[in-house]
Amino acid sequence: MKFSDFPQAVIKENVDYTVKEITNVIKKYGPRESGNENCYAAQKHIKKEMDTFCDGTEFESYKMAPKAFLHFTKLVSVVIFLAVVVCAILMYTSIITPLLAQCIVCGVVFVGLFITVMEFLLYKQFMDPLYKKIEAHNLMGVRKPRGEVKRRIVISGHIDAAYEWRHLYYGKKVPLMAIFMSWTIGGAIVSFILSVIAIVANFVDMGTFGDFMINYSYIFHFVTALGMVTLFMFVDFNTISPGANDNLTGTYAAVCALRMLDMAGVDFENTEVCAMITDGEEAGLRGCKSWAKNHYDEYVNSGVETVVLCVDTLTDREYLRVYNKDMTGTVKNNQQFSQLVMDASKDAGHDDIELSSVFFGSSDAAAFSQAGITATCLALWTQGRQIIIITAVTRQIALFLKLSKQALTLLFPLFLILTKKVLTK
Repeated sequence: MKFSDFPQAVIKENVDYTVKEITNVIKKYGPRESGNENCYAAQKHIKKEMDTFCDGTEFESYKMAPKAFLHFTKLVSVVIFLAVVVCAILMYTSIITPLLAQCIVCGVVFVGLFITVMEFLLYKQFMDPLYKKIEAHNLMGVRKPRGEVKRRIVISGHIDAAYEWRHLYYGKKVPLMAIFMSWTIGGAIVSFILSVIAIVANFVDMGTFGDFMINYSYIFHFVTALGMVTLFMFVDFNTISPGANDNLTGTYAAVCALRMLDMAGVDFENTEVCAMITDGEEAGLRGCKSWAKNHYDEYVNSGVETVVLCVDTLTDREYLRVYNKDMTGTVKNNQQFSQLVMDASKDAGHDDIELSSVFFGSSDAAAFSQAGITATCLALWTQGRQIIIITAVTRQIALFLKLSKQALTLLFPLFLILTKKVLTK
């Protein structure tokens, strides 16, 4: 079969199947917090489906501390707030000196910033020892080729859903996300710098500027403390989004990439095609980090050329991007593979797709790239559309389903063309 002859009816049927299955998973399995029993139940449902069109499916379990990723925000915000307020009271009642107050605030803010950078910006598993570890699972489905496996393409989506981010939901017209993140993180940075200057001014004569910093810099610490209240309320840990878009779209894109090959009777020679359904993406990429660590030799040193395409948030095809930079721009996904996905997208009829950088946050692709595995990400995360991604989707499923069909109609031909390019490159 020529790829140009691939039946459009198969693509349409898989689009409809995706929409139906997304609705079914949301209704049947409920909120899928990273690592909870609902994630595993949804994965087992998907495995049962994949068993009918894959040559093999398997679970791989791992341990993770899902609450270490975002729950630290409560700890950091409370400690910094209390440090500023309590030290102010003790200072103005002459129980401690202004110098000691500045030293305490400086130290607490520094530790808070360090934790935030390590966990939230660099996705290091830094706070894990303080939180309970649970068992979670990654699911892999495989369609084997004719002959020896010489190439492997893995399409990955995550099953877990995000907490509701209040700043996104209530800030539909005002960029509350940017405002409050600047206030909290930026304010903490400024507070730290001012504390250092005030401490130095106690020992080095800095003239009028030094006197000003000693007497008035604490005012800014109160501004930072108020910002920490917004950090405490940053995430609604009691509300988990249905995850229709983020990321059942990516999950079923991976599943249907294999399903439609089976329906069309397409078998490749020497190229293995895999669908990976991870858990723990919303918990700091912990699922993919575990898989990349356990399968590094298989993906890098086995002689089988392997590429991983992570697919996420596929609501609106107009805003789809290939992300060659990830994890707040600190990680480079494979440039050659990113361009290959770009070329395949154009061949599939989307000429205006662009390379982009994940400005704030990360995708599973970053975990593979950090491990030295060839990977990139195809997702929607730009121009304020994150409002739809995490929040509005939770209450506007019908709108999501309508938009999602547009994206998926593009996506499945893209997978076919991409596979062809992997075969012939």
